[in-house]
Amino acid sequence: QTTLFSYLGVVLGYINVLWLYPYALDTTQLGTFRTIQDLGLLLVPFAQLGLGHGITRYFPKLERNQSALLTFSLLFSFFGFGVVALLFFGLKQQIISLFASNSPEVINFLGVALLVALFSVWSSVLDAFARSFIKVGIPTFFREVFLRLLSSILVALYLLKWIDFDQVMQGLVLVYGASLVGVAVYLAWLGVFKLDFSWGQFPPGFKSSLLKYSLLTFLATAASTLILKIDSVMISSMLSLEANAIYSIAFYMALVIELPRRAISQVAMPLIAEHFAQQRIQEINLLYRQLSNRQLYICLLLFALIWANIDSIYHFVPNREIYQTGKWVVFIIALGKLVDVAFSLNSEILVFSSYYRFNLILTVSMSVLLVAANYFLIPVLGIEGAAIGSAVVMLGYNGVKYAYLKWKLQLDPFSMETLKIIAVGIISVLGLYLSPNLNSPFLSLFITSGIIIAVFVGSSAILGVGKEEWAWLKNRGK
Repeated sequence: QTTLFSYLGVVLGYINVLWLYPYALDTTQLGTFRTIQDLGLLLVPFAQLGLGHGITRYFPKLERNQSALLTFSLLFSFFGFGVVALLFFGLKQQIISLFASNSPEVINFLGVALLVALFSVWSSVLDAFARSFIKVGIPTFFREVFLRLLSSILVALYLLKWIDFDQVMQGLVLVYGASLVGVAVYLAWLGVFKLDFSWGQFPPGFKSSLLKYSLLTFLATAASTLILKIDSVMISSMLSLEANAIYSIAFYMALVIELPRRAISQVAMPLIAEHFAQQRIQEINLLYRQLSNRQLYICLLLFALIWANIDSIYHFVPNREIYQTGKWVVFIIALGKLVDVAFSLNSEILVFSSYYRFNLILTVSMSVLLVAANYFLIPVLGIEGAAIGSAVVMLGYNGVKYAYLKWKLQLDPFSMETLKIIAVGIISVLGLYLSPNLNSPFLSLFITSGIIIAVFVGSSAILGVGKEEWAWLKNRGK
């Protein structure tokens, strides 16, 4: 269900990002639209104070009073938001100076970014609570589908000239607010969202342990978000809103590759937390390896399909001669996402293990490295520099986590099956050279995709890869 909603969100996102937004908005407006959202989401982990992971880790320790945990988390995250808001206003002049030269349009909507952050903070807390009940499907719908659908409507109203661009930006507050209300109503319908202030009935030491863990991990969460969102903000600040518009479209094309990982992670996190609570390390290793191979197998096919059809995909983007300059950003970011997929659940395992402090140190270090890499590469290589910095940092980040888990817990997601899957992926990418040159982009997209899938299936059969996946599909088809 989670995967279905994730990919429905991708389809809607592709319509938005590759057609509606470039058609309705000029490059400056699109850059502003993306930058404000990314800036708001960049503030979320700082305001949330790590409570998302804290809820998932400590929820299994509560036999009752779960509603009190939710109420406590919502109020504490609001306190965190208050601190962030005070800092935001206190540093407002410094923030304005970042965008004043290259992207002054952003300055008018900094308040929107702050409200987007508030609603996203509360949404993340509700998501974590739902995840603890293994109720991830409907929250995924509101996050991946509903949010994008409302954004589509917002931009469509501007296209119809029913609202102006300032109202589009202000409407983002309503969009994120509506998504928050949707998840809250769903949890209330399940009977698990109740305001409960009986915090005195928590087990002895529960609150202090929860807050200590959350506060220790919040920097790691913030740094992870920084790794995902800082490119957009730095490109707007150092280059232009137009450059960020080009980068955002390219980044979104590559982002589809990691969606299976994001969907599976939502389900895997509470399972990992429970396995650690019961000291079931072998079960964690089995999950680690299975998900690494299955995710890599699926995501390599997605990579091959996207890269083989990249010119045809760009053909359908309005003003493609502008946006197609981001073609190599797609390739570089996609490789970085493949690396992240291959290393599987290493972040989730570290976060819920007794070694979560190492994850904090590593994530913060990597975020600092990414900012430094962007600072030096963006002026020299432009948006490709931001993509290269992200991909290299992602490789180093995952490599260190892999080595640490191997050393401390003897966990390893890789096997001979991994090498076979990589071989299938390489062969499939090379299948693009079998595709004929056609004048019709739509026909080329259809034929090339068919060839890539045929090569992928054929090489899988020859190398004996993906047997469980194909068996599952056959059983579903009966």
